[in-house]
Amino acid sequence: MPYIKTNRLTIITFTVQMIEAALNGREELEKIVDYNVADEYPLDVYKQFFPYKIDRFSNFPEENEWEGIIIHNEDNCIIGDMGFKGGPDEKGEMDIGYSIVPSYQGKGYATEMAIAMVEWGLRQPDVKKITASCSDHNTASIKVLTKAGLKQIGKQDDELFWSVEK
Repeated sequence: MPYIKTNRLTIITFTVQMIEAALNGREELEKIVDYNVADEYPLDVYKQFFPYKIDRFSNFPEENEWEGIIIHNEDNCIIGDMGFKGGPDEKGEMDIGYSIVPSYQGKGYATEMAIAMVEWGLRQPDVKKITASCSDHNTASIKVLTKAGLKQIGKQDDELFWSVEK
């Protein structure tokens, strides 16, 4: 993951060492990074993927290039994560995912970083399309994806599917 800085946020690579520490609690993560960690980080819904990510990035370290942790610049605090779920597949497509802790939600942070990440992702040579999915009840994610330039391309049951191409 490149170092991406926006007006209010910075994203850096979320390393295996950082993931392992976060799995053991925010206090452990704070011991190895130069940032504060929001009380709610990591979200339980995201934390369940940590063992998979640790295994995956240990066996396929190149995939870690596509996973980042979001830092709120003013607070010097980790507030969430965002990434492309392993990078581009054989068709040049990659799926974006993200989470922001509740105390920082509703302030446009996910949108700000998603716009920067989509722009960065589409500049990468092996990337042709960025995709995403979210529940049709997730108004916040629908707004984030729309503002980041993705268009809704389908729906199955309660799931909406999105994409943007070069």
